[in-house]
Amino acid sequence: MTTSDTSRTLARTLFDAAVGAANPELALRRQIAQAAMPHGTGRTVLIAVGKAAPAMLAEAMTHVRGPLEALAVTHHENTRDVPDARVMRAGHPVPDQAGFAAGRAVIDLLDSCTADDQVIALISGGGSALLPAPVAGLTLQDKAAVNQVLLSGGLDIVKMNMVRQQLSELKGGGFLRHAEPAPVTAYILSDVIGDDLRAIASGPTVSPIGTASDAVALLKEHGLWDALPVAARAHLDRNVTPPATPQADNVLIGSNRQSLAAMQAAADSAGWQARIVSDALVGDVGDAAREVLAALKPVDTPTVLLFGGETTVRITGTGRGGRNQEMALRVAMEAPAAPSNWTFLSGGTDGRDGPTDAAGGIVDAGTKVRMAAAGADADALLANNDSFAALEAAGDLLLTEATGTNVADVQALLIWP
Repeated sequence: MTTSDTSRTLARTLFDAAVGAANPELALRRQIAQAAMPHGTGRTVLIAVGKAAPAMLAEAMTHVRGPLEALAVTHHENTRDVPDARVMRAGHPVPDQAGFAAGRAVIDLLDSCTADDQVIALISGGGSALLPAPVAGLTLQDKAAVNQVLLSGGLDIVKMNMVRQQLSELKGGGFLRHAEPAPVTAYILSDVIGDDLRAIASGPTVSPIGTASDAVALLKEHGLWDALPVAARAHLDRNVTPPATPQADNVLIGSNRQSLAAMQAAADSAGWQARIVSDALVGDVGDAAREVLAALKPVDTPTVLLFGGETTVRITGTGRGGRNQEMALRVAMEAPAAPSNWTFLSGGTDGRDGPTDAAGGIVDAGTKVRMAAAGADADALLANNDSFAALEAAGDLLLTEATGTNVADVQALLIWP
């Protein structure tokens, strides 16, 4: 017999299956088993950037023959030692001085490469913030200010990265320009819905999404232009065309869709009827929550409806939370009275949602009652972008450790008779 407790346990099992499918070491190992990692006549230079960087680097090093240089840049919570490699920590989601130093270390290593060397880039989500390398005329503080404007402006990841690429030495193909003349092969774990390689970690090994003038038009359209630092606006206004982007061999090794498929298989194994409703749940978090709620209808058999994507939150308050916590809270508050037998999970596969230690939330028909009993004014908390406090009051936070991977967000709506 299904109960709220058993459905919540299953929801967490499904989330764990999604994270497991995005295991960076296994994903890279599977790819290299299909096509061996290339080597040059000189050094193999391994540079890993992102939340999965240490795991990807450790796996890649086991496949290298001959001279090796290895560097990983990851965020503080995912730092781990990798023998015979340099591991650097940096801030995320707002760039910091440690990230600036890491960016310089990556540039220096790439600039040392020759045509005899083989560069292997290992790219995962979070690379944009972790590797700030501002163009001439911009300071780290300028880059951090730009990032904060983009994060609070409700832009999706592709639009944010279009702007970031124009202000960076490494993004939008800059990595390749510094590596030239060395050949580059990139193994990429996608945290971007649709797997646009130009948007993952701001596309260090592919051509940029747009031009400086495109970025200016985008920022003005969304009312963000005047909020940018003067130096950033001055650079974008100059509309400098970067040199041509060298070619690279880019290989996708993991994605949100693959994690949704793993969730579906886990739900089927548990005897539930599961299907993927959407792998493109994007845009405003309120609209996305309403899309989930539209699927909340009575069923004859235990059913799991799966969603994947990455929504955006326009920040107007001073509270704490993230897009997954806000989506879970909105579903709980706006769900109809019937059917009452439902549980909903929304979580970030990296284990961290916004500037909190929660991955997201798990809510059900009793969430509103628990919040009220704890004295939480859910409406006021939501208006203040304080979904963390609201879900914490209900005991409905999805809490995990940092997972060491990132393929965006997953949602599971469980409904039973």
